[in-house]
Amino acid sequence: MILSMTGYGQAEAILQNKKYSIDIKTLNSKNLDLNIRLSAELRSFEPEIRQAVADKLKRGKIDVFINNSIVNTLSATEINENLILAFVQKFKAMMPEIDENTAFQQAMRMPDVITSPNIEFSEVEIQKFFKALENALENVISFREKEGLELQKDFKIRIEKIQKLNQKTEEFEGERIQGIRERMTAAIEKVEGADHSRLEQELIYYLEKLDVTEEKVRLANHCNYFLETLNLPESNGKKLNFILQEIGREINTLGSKSNHAEMQKIVVEMKDELEKIKEQILNIL
Repeated sequence: MILSMTGYGQAEAILQNKKYSIDIKTLNSKNLDLNIRLSAELRSFEPEIRQAVADKLKRGKIDVFINNSIVNTLSATEINENLILAFVQKFKAMMPEIDENTAFQQAMRMPDVITSPNIEFSEVEIQKFFKALENALENVISFREKEGLELQKDFKIRIEKIQKLNQKTEEFEGERIQGIRERMTAAIEKVEGADHSRLEQELIYYLEKLDVTEEKVRLANHCNYFLETLNLPESNGKKLNFILQEIGREINTLGSKSNHAEMQKIVVEMKDELEKIKEQILNIL
């Protein structure tokens, strides 16, 4: 089964007075490009979070956003009443014309008058958070599997079409060789004083060079290998991409050797199907 590198997963955990929302988004990338944004109280856990994400998702451009919102506002903050009174008195002393309410409003804007208590998570809470992270990662993988299944179906259809087009070239093979032979024979006959025996040998050699049997066999084998790799339990986008490159080489060689209008049309159709796979293969894990 193949996995897309496009994915999304979300989960939540309530720890003490806050709800922590974990959002993970992934896109395609050649390597692991991991970006994590989290609140200050979770900063010490960043290495473990990073490792857990890397182990599960392997590769891709991955953004992890961990935000929190207050559940219980009463226990969420501490008000420094003495500091507020000190600021009110200072403002009134500096600006006697202002009233009590204005001085109070100014004091409330000053730093450290409202603070959040230091959060220390228990072992149970830490386990709860990482369980939520695991759930978010599993949701991403589930998303990737669904996307991968759709891509797998599309790849299979296109590779099978290339296989059918490859077989279709058989219809024109005899006509192609005969046409080349006739054109070259006519050209040879126009050469005065030529060694026709030698020219005939050269003709046979040239026709052998234009034979596409090996290319067609290799193309068929590469297509079968692609389908086999597609059905393996482990997703391997890089390997599939390498096989596509080999398929492309055989199609190109087939086109350059064909010397036949109908066969060249078939080659163009093959290339069209191949390019459509290439557009998506970079998104495979």
